[in-house]
Amino acid sequence: MTPPDHGVASGRYLTFDREQWAALRAATPLTLGEADLESLRGINERIDLDEVAAIYLPLSRLLNLYVAATQQLHKASAAFLGTVAPKVPYVIGVAGSVAVGKSTFARILQALLARWPDHPKVDLVTTDGFLYPNAVLEARGIMNRKGFPESYDTRRLLQFLRDLKSGAAEVRAPVYSHVVYDIVAGEETVVCRPDILIIEGLNVLQVGASADGAPVTEFVSDYFDFSIYLDADEADIEEFYVQRFLFLCESVFQDPTSFFRHYADLTREEAIATARFIWREINGKNLRENIAPTKERAGLQFEKGRDHRVTAVRLRRL
Repeated sequence: MTPPDHGVASGRYLTFDREQWAALRAATPLTLGEADLESLRGINERIDLDEVAAIYLPLSRLLNLYVAATQQLHKASAAFLGTVAPKVPYVIGVAGSVAVGKSTFARILQALLARWPDHPKVDLVTTDGFLYPNAVLEARGIMNRKGFPESYDTRRLLQFLRDLKSGAAEVRAPVYSHVVYDIVAGEETVVCRPDILIIEGLNVLQVGASADGAPVTEFVSDYFDFSIYLDADEADIEEFYVQRFLFLCESVFQDPTSFFRHYADLTREEAIATARFIWREINGKNLRENIAPTKERAGLQFEKGRDHRVTAVRLRRL
């Protein structure tokens, strides 16, 4: 049997094309069916089981190995200290632009990892819940910068991760609604000692200065055991965003409670122009200024083509 081609070394990373990466699946079984995938797909994404087998199964195998090694490391540390090893979740960060497919990626990864017998409890939290409420953003004059680093309650997010990694029996995260475009008062996501936590968001790899200019000594990514960045050419991501916006105009924006109800009656040409304006003034700017510069901090990078399929993978050397 011919061993798989292990990619091309490039600085700190090993680079794999699609076929090289797919070969690293080895004997990992496909545990999702078409019905499962249908429930996990995001808006305007055409991901199929072939993509899951070629891209996600090698990833789930890699992470299963990493989680097992980390669990052994905790046991070794406890043995040295003469204590009982507390259950500490393995935390995976997923970063990337608006519309690049982070949410779908994270849901599929969650479903696959939960099917491994050694870590059946896998939770998923998005950083949308840690955005400041609209009232706060309005008061600070940054409503048009929602999604930028300063629009997040980073202190609360850090406290959430601190408590999680300290072995707290229960930690809570706020809930965000994409329909009303705001934090849902009184609702929380409760996380109870999962084996793995996936945390997905735009700026989870951010290491910039604080809003008040004070020195920053603690970052969200300090609590990650592994991090992933989803990437694509900006022109392709803009098209992903435009197509998603058109779909939303015909679906979610039709809801009378939607924050964006005023977009529902736009003509197709008006909707495209509006989407490109939002991309140019907000999402594209955030990508270039804040998100893309964090790419090299990720342990694994997935490069997507214009059809949303992964074309290349870069794995950082240990």
